[in-house]
Amino acid sequence: MMFWIMAGAVLLAAGALILRALLSAPSDADGAVQSGLAVYRAQLAEVDRDLTRATISPTDADALRLEIKRRILEADRAGQGRSDAPAQQTRPAALGLPLALTAAILAASIFLYYQLGAPGYPDVPHQDRVARAEAIKAARPTQSEAEAEAAKTRPAPPPPPADFAKLMDELRAAIEVRPDDVTGLRLLATNERRIGNLQAAARAGEKLIATLGDQATAEDHVMLADILISAAGGMVTAQAEAEIAATLKADPTNGTARFYAGLLEAQIGRPDRAFPIWRELRADSPPEAPWVAYIDSQMELLAAAAGVDYAPVTKGPGAADMEAASAMSEAERAEMINGMVEGLEGRLFAEGGSGAEWAQLLTALGVLGDSDRARAAWAKAQSALKDQPDALAEARAAAQAAGVAE
Repeated sequence: MMFWIMAGAVLLAAGALILRALLSAPSDADGAVQSGLAVYRAQLAEVDRDLTRATISPTDADALRLEIKRRILEADRAGQGRSDAPAQQTRPAALGLPLALTAAILAASIFLYYQLGAPGYPDVPHQDRVARAEAIKAARPTQSEAEAEAAKTRPAPPPPPADFAKLMDELRAAIEVRPDDVTGLRLLATNERRIGNLQAAARAGEKLIATLGDQATAEDHVMLADILISAAGGMVTAQAEAEIAATLKADPTNGTARFYAGLLEAQIGRPDRAFPIWRELRADSPPEAPWVAYIDSQMELLAAAAGVDYAPVTKGPGAADMEAASAMSEAERAEMINGMVEGLEGRLFAEGGSGAEWAQLLTALGVLGDSDRARAAWAKAQSALKDQPDALAEARAAAQAAGVAE
C-alpha cells in the first residue's frame, strides 16, 4: 500500500508540472509580439554602436531611433489590444488540449508499469535476501549426495585405450600398497579425472590433501576443488568451498579458485558478491584463460541481477572483415559466418588444435544456436585434448557456456 501511495503522489506531482508547463506556454500571437519587440530593441542598440564607431552621422542616428521607437509603440499597442480581451473567452479552449495531453501521459505511464513492471509483487528487503541466500547455502547437498545425483544423468565415459587402462590398473595397485605415496596420489587423481572417473578422482584428491596436511599447496587444494565441483555436476558444495578458501589463503591470486568463489555466490543468490569477484578476475585474466569465455557469457545477466551497469568485453572482427560484411545482405553475412565456422570446424576435426581454438569453435556454435554441432565438437574436443588437462579445461568452459557440458 505504501508503494501505491508514493507512486500516486509522484504521478500527481508529475502531472501537475506537465499541466503547468503546457498552460504557461505563450500563445503564438503573444510570442510573435514579444519576438518583434526584442528585434526592435536590438536595432536600437545597434544604432548606438554604429554611432560610437562613427559609421553613421548623429542626424541619421536620431532619424533611425525615431522610426524604431514608432514601431515599438505600434507593436506594444497591438499586444495590449490582445491582452484586453476577456480571459474567460479563451480559457476553456486553452485548457482542453493540455488536460487531454496530461491525462494521456499519466494513463500511458500506468499502462507501461502494468506491462513491464510487477504490480502486486512484494519487495524483498536486502536483509531478507541475505537470509535467503544463507538458507540456500546451508541447505546444499553434501558432496556425496551431490555426486550421487550428478552420476544419475552423467553419461558413462568412453573406455580408455587398452595400454592406458593397464597403466591405470598398475597405478591403483601401487597406491593400495603405498597409500601415502604423494606423487602416486597426484597422478591417480589427475588421471582418474582424465578418463572420466570423477568420483574416484575426488577420493584420490581427498587422500592426497589428508596425507600432505599443512604441506598441501594452493595447487593441491584447487585441484581437489575442481574435481569435487565436476563430480558434483557443477555444484560448489561445502567441501569444495573449504578447498577454495584454503587455495585463496595460500594464493589470493589463484584464478581457478577466484572463479569458483564467484560461482558459489551466484549459485546461492548473491549476484552482488559474485559480480565484483568475476569482474576483477576478468580484468586480471589473459584472453586464453579457461574461465574467460564462461564469464563473458554470464556477466551481463549477473550485472543486471546485481543492479549495476556493465559494459561487456567485446572482441569483434578486424577492420577488413567489418568493411566486407557491411556491404553484404543479411543472407550473405550469415553465409560468411557459417563458412568461417565450418572452416574452423573442419580443420579441428581433421587435424586437432589448441584448447583456445576448440573453445572458439564451441563459443561460435553456441552463439549460432547449433546445439547438435556444439555437442559433436565437445565430444571431439574431449577426445583430442584428453592428455592436455589445461587445454581441456579451456574447452570445457566454452562448452558449458554453449550449454553442452556440465
